Amino acid sequence: MLDDVVLHGRKDRAFAQLLDRCDRTTFHRLSQNGSDPETLRQVLSTAQFSPGLPLRILGLRLAGSKAEDLVAATDVPFPARARALAAEHFGCAPDASELVISLHLSSTPYFLAQIEIVFAPVAAGDAPPLPSPVGQAPRTIVRWFDTTLGTLVPERDGSLETARDAASAYALNAKAPNTRKAYRAGVRAWCAWAEKHALPCLPARAADVAAFLADERGRGMTPGTLELRRASLTYLHRLAGCPVPTADAAVGETMAGIRKTAAREGFTPRRKAPATLDILRQIIASVDITTLAGLRDRALLLMGFYGAFRRSELASLDVRHVSLTGKGLLITLPHSKGDRADHGVDVALPHTHNELCPVKAYAAWMTISEISAGAVFRRVRKEKGQRPSPALSPLGSEALTDRSIARIIQARAAAIGLDGSSFGGHSLKRGALTTGMQAGAHPVKLKRLARHSSYAALGDYLELGDPFDEHALIPPASGK
Repeated sequence: MLDDVVLHGRKDRAFAQLLDRCDRTTFHRLSQNGSDPETLRQVLSTAQFSPGLPLRILGLRLAGSKAEDLVAATDVPFPARARALAAEHFGCAPDASELVISLHLSSTPYFLAQIEIVFAPVAAGDAPPLPSPVGQAPRTIVRWFDTTLGTLVPERDGSLETARDAASAYALNAKAPNTRKAYRAGVRAWCAWAEKHALPCLPARAADVAAFLADERGRGMTPGTLELRRASLTYLHRLAGCPVPTADAAVGETMAGIRKTAAREGFTPRRKAPATLDILRQIIASVDITTLAGLRDRALLLMGFYGAFRRSELASLDVRHVSLTGKGLLITLPHSKGDRADHGVDVALPHTHNELCPVKAYAAWMTISEISAGAVFRRVRKEKGQRPSPALSPLGSEALTDRSIARIIQARAAAIGLDGSSFGGHSLKRGALTTGMQAGAHPVKLKRLARHSSYAALGDYLELGDPFDEHALIPPASGK
């Protein structure tokens, strides 16, 4: 029942404590054959201790961390009981090969339990950047996951270990920043829920994951959010080298039932209202361009519309990504959701020769703000009606976040009497594609503008309007 016996400090003192607690049979066997390590392990595997020994769960030490071993029990009489309690804690079978129980002999002897799982790398040949946190406290697992996702690529020093660390870091960077952000939120939610119900966090059990998803649905989480929760737990277990519970049929059936129930209840994914050309014209007309914030927002809205940008793309836009040509602005996006291989995508913003020209709006913003490098769209301190001037209203150095951009769009829509909560980060993209469709643009051009890899994704952004208009089988009325 014991996998190892570890001696700490002086042998005579450790054995004195051990002999004082063990049963009579073990006492005599140790007195006769207590020096050989293998014999010692076999003898102590059947020992009974009174009073019982503490059972500790091995603590995970991260950089700068002083994580202590978790005391799972304080009065464990024999190794078999220690193994059973540890298996219950880890959510595995008592005879699982990865479960290791050792007896540590010291001034206060104790059992120590840990899970030894070979790390399953994200890519072949990779090694884990940090030890797996299997069986640890929820806060330790969250810290490990956050630290792992934030791993930087180390500088090359020619060693195999550094090369493997670099490969692991590159594999982690294959996930988009927004995906990593959603995964972090999902893991935090799971660990908090599991801790509340005294359940093992890692490895998780399929039945517990299914219950977690059902409970999250009861709190009002949408099926789409729950799919992200499920994906985050899949990624957590793969990074930690554990069997993936989310692939279990119980989890899949639970999610299928959630989706069907939501559909029967009339739930439909909430889409942001499209800021079509007509709406955009009203918004732009209401923007006060005598303020620095107004000039910024006008450029942001017009560039976002004519470039069909996502809010994350606007937030990451850098001066070096923008080139002025005779035909307009040429913007190079080094990263885009539709550009899976990160080859870079060129987006053209032409001159419109009217009040909605994105080229003129960009030029005016850059001239007044005097931005020459770094983020294009930045925070502007609150103004009090003065003329735009960098001296009077200095800019921040950091880029606007994608959430800030969504709030700007909502506020500008609310300013003209629209329901601001119906608009958001996707409104400009949806409005641009819907406007193009209504103008009769060819689907190939719409797909290129949207930077989608398929036409199926394009359909989610189009506002089709009245389904009776222009029915495929009914010829248009005369005069149309």
